[in-house]
Amino acid sequence: MPGIREIAEEIVAREGGFVNDPDDPGGATNHGVTIHTLRRLGRDLDGDGRVTENDVRRLTKREAVDIFVRHYFERPGLARLPDALQPQLFDMYVNAGANAVRILQRLLGDMSLRVTVDGIIGPETEAAATRATAAAPDHIADAYGIARRNYYLRLADARPASRKYARTRTGGKGGWILRAEHFIAPRFRMTDEQFAERTSAWD
Repeated sequence: MPGIREIAEEIVAREGGFVNDPDDPGGATNHGVTIHTLRRLGRDLDGDGRVTENDVRRLTKREAVDIFVRHYFERPGLARLPDALQPQLFDMYVNAGANAVRILQRLLGDMSLRVTVDGIIGPETEAAATRATAAAPDHIADAYGIARRNYYLRLADARPASRKYARTRTGGKGGWILRAEHFIAPRFRMTDEQFAERTSAWD
């Protein structure tokens, strides 16, 4: 497995630069770090006594990597999970916070492992994830990636404004889906036909 900082650098590269999409609840974002995160961490980068959009614009890639490693990997305890799960749990935690862990916990429940769906990596979740990985070491990462993809699709089902993140204007896979499938073996990725059928109700 790549080092955690290397994974964080890959996440920053996937996230891209500054955006301020009115349909994104995260608000102004740069390198994947939202204005809400900067405010929560008190990162007044321009020293004017406030955390504003200007601070988001000033954020460097290195600072974003530091934030992700400390607050999105170390603080939630992702290191307690098996190595096979860590890269995409880290990627998803940056994208969706504790929902990344809830997706895993629901998956573990579907595998008949008792675990509370609370978004917290405690001893129960750690033990269940370890058991699941031992039982299916070659498939647990794919199973999580598929569950993540389904999470995104359900979000888009329920919120039309979010569909542009799941499907492009030309009907292809959008950023959310490509991001999830980056961690899925090719044989488990949706074909263009399957994706078109799954999203046909959005038309």
